[in-house]
Amino acid sequence: MQGAERTTPAAGAVQVAPNPSPAVRAPVAQSVPAAPVQPASTIATGRLPAEVEAALQRGKLAPDSVSVVVMDASGTQRPLLDVRSDVQRNPASVMKLVTTFAALELLGPAYTWDTSVSTDGSIAKGALNGNLYIQGSGDPKLVMERLWLMQRRLQDRGVKVIVGDVVLDRSAFQLPPIDPAYFDNEPFRPYNAVPDALLVNYKSMTMSFMPDAAAGVARIAYEPAIANMNLPATVPLVNTKGGCGNWRAALKANFAVAGQIQFAGGYPAACEENSWSVAPAAPESFAPRVFEGMWREAGGKITGQVRFGTAPQGAAPLMRFDSPSLTEVVRDINKYSNNVMAQQVFLTLGKQRAGVGTFEGGRQAVAQWWSERMGGMSQPTVDNGAGLSRDARVTAGGLAKMLSVAWTSNVMPELMASMPIVGVDGTMKKSKSSAVGGAHLKTGTLRDASAIAGYVNGANGRRWVVVALANSDNAPAARPAWDALIDWVAAQ
Repeated sequence: MQGAERTTPAAGAVQVAPNPSPAVRAPVAQSVPAAPVQPASTIATGRLPAEVEAALQRGKLAPDSVSVVVMDASGTQRPLLDVRSDVQRNPASVMKLVTTFAALELLGPAYTWDTSVSTDGSIAKGALNGNLYIQGSGDPKLVMERLWLMQRRLQDRGVKVIVGDVVLDRSAFQLPPIDPAYFDNEPFRPYNAVPDALLVNYKSMTMSFMPDAAAGVARIAYEPAIANMNLPATVPLVNTKGGCGNWRAALKANFAVAGQIQFAGGYPAACEENSWSVAPAAPESFAPRVFEGMWREAGGKITGQVRFGTAPQGAAPLMRFDSPSLTEVVRDINKYSNNVMAQQVFLTLGKQRAGVGTFEGGRQAVAQWWSERMGGMSQPTVDNGAGLSRDARVTAGGLAKMLSVAWTSNVMPELMASMPIVGVDGTMKKSKSSAVGGAHLKTGTLRDASAIAGYVNGANGRRWVVVALANSDNAPAARPAWDALIDWVAAQ
């Protein structure tokens, strides 16, 4: 993906950040002849293994565009490899490791976000006579299933009709106006969703296309339910060259008009069912539309409007709805590289420090934590905490030091378990490395940056910290070199 590493499959039903998959037992690697691996004893610390250099050459990456550190996880021994470790580079989504490790230490693995529900009215005979206030605190995972549960619990308390307004309070974060198109001019891709103190379903929806050959159409289902949008129920089936092919292009979709989605084309008749996750136009109105759509779908009624505002001081509490723990959130962030969830956590660090979530507050919190925990290592430029940035910077040496510190941290199990397992899950599921199940590594990819960082099990029983960063116009072509590096480390 040009511009950003793929985020969690989609939102809610979208799974921009799906629910974590059940624990997977790492498959045993097949016994196949392996290419000879150059032993570490024959390599100078500042020189990459031959197979890694060869892969970089095939990818047309200049040697000075790459930084690599391989060191014992304890950090007590001389690095196995140290190549341009002090050069500041863009780590892409690997920056999420900085944000999530800082959050685990500063907030604690059991930290949760609460969404408070209150009213200035009273409940009688199934009706709430007054306004309903929903106050967010930055929950990164208020997906459609959890919003449904919150609404269900509210109805169980006797609220079927709201005779008044529903007021959504997102004042816990103070953010400047952010254009979803600012990063790569792709405003409708879920990975560009803007953070929000009351983030609903990652501001994304899923469209499922189900072909009905007899009727000559593909029927469209939308999740979550959303009010006040013009959404076509079907598109015509069309015959296209090359079978199913690029079915999204065949639809000729237009998402740019607020309040509607348009299709000028059709769905290829050769296709089976497919889903497409998007962040529709006017994201600032997404939460009100989804709250109203889901409330009405569940049989509830609203006489007023769903709007943004601030909960008054004297509002009577009705209930509190807690998020999953930070440990679960961190797992979603790192396994599937979810950008908006990472930014929610980053802003929460600022909120914990200053009472309100701002990007500058998040930067200050991480900077202080880094100074205290990483000694004299140069400070990273974390920008928004997600790595979806052209300005983020960190050194390979700094990341390696951080991972070594994490190895002895009380939250090491939570951080390591959040990293994709090579050949097994997350963004490393399709890795071509032969070290299947033997490494936990966070990946990062932008059009001009590629990175991996984490831990690799060596053949001698050691655990190695591995960091590799490439900044170049050909950076995505470094992935084969990273696979070769993982294999080389696993053989040590």
